[in-house]
Amino acid sequence: MDTIELLRTFRAVAVRASFSIAARDLDVSKANVSKYVAQLEARLGTRLLNRSTRTVSLTDAGSLLLERSTPLIDMIELTRDELQQRSREPSGRVRLTAPHGLGTIQLPAMLADFMKRYPEVCISLYLDNRTIDMVEEAIDVALRIGRITDANLIVRKLRRIEMVVCATPAYWLEHGVPSHPDELAAHDALTYSLIGPHPEWRFLIDGEIHRVPLRSRMDATDAVPLVHMALQSMGVICLPRLLVQDLIDNGALQTVLPGYSPDDLWLYAAYTQRRHNSAALKALLAFLEERWRID
Repeated sequence: MDTIELLRTFRAVAVRASFSIAARDLDVSKANVSKYVAQLEARLGTRLLNRSTRTVSLTDAGSLLLERSTPLIDMIELTRDELQQRSREPSGRVRLTAPHGLGTIQLPAMLADFMKRYPEVCISLYLDNRTIDMVEEAIDVALRIGRITDANLIVRKLRRIEMVVCATPAYWLEHGVPSHPDELAAHDALTYSLIGPHPEWRFLIDGEIHRVPLRSRMDATDAVPLVHMALQSMGVICLPRLLVQDLIDNGALQTVLPGYSPDDLWLYAAYTQRRHNSAALKALLAFLEERWRID
């Protein structure tokens, strides 16, 4: 038995001055109560209780332990009650990571709606395009766009991601509109640094993935500068539609090559444990699934 449980047993005997009454209140046998107190005395190397056939009293060491253990036990029981409450009602802090691009569009407004729905929940948002070690960095849930490769993560698919190739109307007017993905090899591409030293874009052609090597005019670790460069007619971008939909709607960017987007890209939420997740984490996962599936 762990020390905390041994300590609780000792305190029950000390407060009640009786092994029998303590055993009844703890719903264990009197023999076990006596054994547990003896184990605690053995661990501490001192006698805690004076025993006779008719009475039980505290030794000096027992009185000290009873006094000093009171705030410890109170703290443990308070913490236990709070943790149990958090497992039932969404509360506490959830640590969430997402790519920078998501942090500039829908996500902040969605998190605001979530926090209004669950006022006892706090959010820590870490924007990072890296694939991080969620356990090492104490992250509860990660939002990611792409293909799911880590078999150690529990994954919820939120929505399928359509990739769109786009540039300004002025760029297409000057350089020509491609009619096939292979023609993009001759264009100025604006690419993610994270895809490596030999950038390429993936397309779906006749049910198969087709890779097009690129001439990258500029690369960046984040989508935001790539979008700004594209808006200056400096090249072509291939990004998730949800990141550039507003620019497409207002005509600043014009898409080409519809129907070639790969079908294996998802926006997904990943977490590390299937069991004993907090009510706040469960509520956040359900909320994101609900909102993105609707949107």
